[in-house]
Amino acid sequence: MKFDLVRLIPIFPLVGVLINGLLGRRIVEKNKSLVHWIACGAVGLSFLVTLGLFVKLLGLPADKRLYDFTWFTWISSGVFHVNIGYQIDPLSMFMCMFVTGVGFLIHVYSIGYMSHDESYFRFFTYLNLFMFSMINLILADNFLLMFLGWEGVGLCSYLLISFWFSDLANAVAGKKAFVTNRVGDFFFAVGMLVLLTHLGAHGVWSLKFNDVFSHAYLLPPHLVTIICLLFFLGCTAKSAQIPLYIWLPDAMAGPTPVSALIHAATMVTAGVYFVARCNVLYSMSPFAMHVVAVVGALTAFFAATIAVTQNDIKKVLAYSTVSQLGYMFLGLGVGAFAAGLFHVLTHSFFKALLFLCSGCVIHAMGGEQDMRNMGGLRKKMPITFASMLIGTLAIAGLPGFSGFFSKDEILWQAYSSPQGSHILWLIGLLAAVMTAFYMFRLIFMTFFNECRASEEVQHHIHEAPKTMTVPLMVLSVLSIFGGLLGVPASLGGMNRVEHFLHPVFGLGAGKILQAAGGPSVIHKAVAQTAAEPHSFALEYELMLLTTLLVFAAIFAAYVLYVKKRDVPGRIAEGNPSFYQLLLNKWYIDEIYETVFINPLRAFSIFLWKGIDVVVIDGLVNSTAAFFVKCGNVCKSTQSGYVQRYAVSFMVGVFGLIAYFMYVR
Repeated sequence: MKFDLVRLIPIFPLVGVLINGLLGRRIVEKNKSLVHWIACGAVGLSFLVTLGLFVKLLGLPADKRLYDFTWFTWISSGVFHVNIGYQIDPLSMFMCMFVTGVGFLIHVYSIGYMSHDESYFRFFTYLNLFMFSMINLILADNFLLMFLGWEGVGLCSYLLISFWFSDLANAVAGKKAFVTNRVGDFFFAVGMLVLLTHLGAHGVWSLKFNDVFSHAYLLPPHLVTIICLLFFLGCTAKSAQIPLYIWLPDAMAGPTPVSALIHAATMVTAGVYFVARCNVLYSMSPFAMHVVAVVGALTAFFAATIAVTQNDIKKVLAYSTVSQLGYMFLGLGVGAFAAGLFHVLTHSFFKALLFLCSGCVIHAMGGEQDMRNMGGLRKKMPITFASMLIGTLAIAGLPGFSGFFSKDEILWQAYSSPQGSHILWLIGLLAAVMTAFYMFRLIFMTFFNECRASEEVQHHIHEAPKTMTVPLMVLSVLSIFGGLLGVPASLGGMNRVEHFLHPVFGLGAGKILQAAGGPSVIHKAVAQTAAEPHSFALEYELMLLTTLLVFAAIFAAYVLYVKKRDVPGRIAEGNPSFYQLLLNKWYIDEIYETVFINPLRAFSIFLWKGIDVVVIDGLVNSTAAFFVKCGNVCKSTQSGYVQRYAVSFMVGVFGLIAYFMYVR
């Protein structure tokens, strides 16, 4: 298989968009099933091509796993040129494999979930458009093409979150996601312009990754830090980190497949992927790396505290996503790029699984999402229960499941790496313990005890159709065994993920600068493979401590929500202020409303009613009124009566005579 076939990966979803988008309504009238065959087939073909390229890449030596494919020239202006080109390397193929693979499973799941929706073809059109944008973001070999995909997934996020736009909550959530992401995109664009301007001053008018990274040594250290922080601000919006995480929980208003596709497996990991792709730049700025680590750790902890008190099943998973994204950035910030990307992989498996399971529950409960109205579903929905339990065990990080290997690796790197610290490790540990607690709280409230739904709802509870349960089974297997790809040396493994990504990270980043003849200023945290060997004893101790605390959290959830269910209510009543603080998400939305939104709204109203209506419209209207009055005066002299014209003529004559007699 030739690497030139990489162009087919985005082309297939684009063809699906064109067919379903332009002809979908007619196709539905004739044969509705053709819509999902086209959409699912497009993504399935993209996955097969990706799989073929991935296998071919594995067959090459590690130092040869880099191929640039230039399709055609996109922008040509003087010395500045940008191509539509794709970069095939371990990082892009790693991301593209699970994006297309998990994306295909979610497309299949959507067949059953959206089967009765009136806008069936429109939904699959949006899904394919999202896949096209995400694939371009991942495969792009330059900043500008990546930014095009970056904006594309933002647009698709808006379209999919507000898919049921007749519901006000959905429309507002979509608008909130769109506006919040535009804030982050502004900083991304500024960082890109600053980077191009300063490299251009040295004659490097290119935004291609290899060109930028090989000439990064030309940038002064303080400028690298500024650029990295600007880029990271863009990532905080796309990947839902403090302070721009606020859109993600509200985005759960959209269809559940949207939650699984965009907000668990793909779009929200775009920021993680971008920081990893720019590891050369970030490694040149220890301060920027520290900011990434601190923000990631705080986000992981902060979101976990909110998830503990949420009662909406999808809101719990939403804040869990925010927390897990914080883990990924914590890994990147301490220089463990491979560990952060490994958690992206395992998270895509178990979080997509959890969201799809929640969709089955909501589907069976007739749209009910409040866990306080559920319970006792494990006997009526055994496949969904088993799948969700597996996903919960994985995200909680129990030994043997995928989340254990990736999360433990991040915690270890946070503790032991030069960029890490014991404080960052402790914050990550607390977040891990809370994750186990609130996820098993979800399991016990949803599937255990008696069913608290109405008799009518209970009568209709049933297992989901095969189009929905088969993807659950596949994701369950991946959630169990996916972690085996990254078993660390301390547990007898060789961490295949880290070795596979080594040409992009670690010492491979330093070689880019050395090949350009510049000094190697890569921060020592990146050279993970060059780190001094350590004793596994401490790593075992920390691993054991984390595991014991996780089991303790699970036991606490069992006691509180199965054995002594009155205790949580008494705790809430005994600490009403703190409980309300967590229940209302630390009042962050209200604070943003007061500090940013209301002043901006008031300023916008002033511009509208004060400047636009009074000044601009007033000036235009006054000018028009003045000339209207002048016209009215002139109009009165054009009456059509000869007598009046004669009088006017005589007045004019006498006026001229008086002028020449007395003035001159």
